[in-house]
Amino acid sequence: MNAIGKIKKIKRLKKIRIHHEGTPTLIVSAIVLLGLCTAAYFAFGLTVPFYVLVVLAGVTYAILVNFFRCPIRIFGQDTEGIVVAPADGKVVVVEEVEENEYFHDRRLMISIFMSLVNVHANWFPVDGYVTMVRHENGNFHKAFLPKASVENERSTVVIRTSDDSEILVRQIAGALARRIVTYARADEECYIDEHLGFIKFGSRVDVYLPLGTEVCVSHGQSTVGNNTVIAKLKS
Repeated sequence: MNAIGKIKKIKRLKKIRIHHEGTPTLIVSAIVLLGLCTAAYFAFGLTVPFYVLVVLAGVTYAILVNFFRCPIRIFGQDTEGIVVAPADGKVVVVEEVEENEYFHDRRLMISIFMSLVNVHANWFPVDGYVTMVRHENGNFHKAFLPKASVENERSTVVIRTSDDSEILVRQIAGALARRIVTYARADEECYIDEHLGFIKFGSRVDVYLPLGTEVCVSHGQSTVGNNTVIAKLKS
């Protein structure tokens, strides 16, 4: 995709406010919650139980709307050698690990855990070319546990940058997540500012980087997807 095509695609995305992955859930939830409030009105009238249920329904729906928000964020800086956060959340791992599913060598891993209150859209962390996309079924351990990276249901995307560095991004399902959506396609160019995918409910995204990469975040730090610079590739 050339620069003009990228700008046109971003302009189209600007029309989106709620992620399309959440539309069915939000419609069904609205109908169910409205039905419960209506039933409570006929059962209790305008009394305390009715008002309590209305407040709970409103809070629940607000959380769902926040979860399925689709913020359009433009990085707005030079992306050469830059690795941005692929997700909103908190950094739970920054360490060298043995990556045995694709690289079969040691890599620097940065993991971001997304709670229920985070936006769950995922972004491409680097500009490059997608060389592999693979989905694997697995367990549903809590996403912040180390074993989640290799045992949970996951989707793996490998990106080759312009300087031939390979970056692996892994979307991982959590204890509540039951659906991983990956928009990346093999043999296609990808860019920072574009959505890589979406994970429904609590989950995690791992990024595997070459050794020698400069880390720009620390354990426990909060990240903003497509805004926070988490690393700089070695030139």
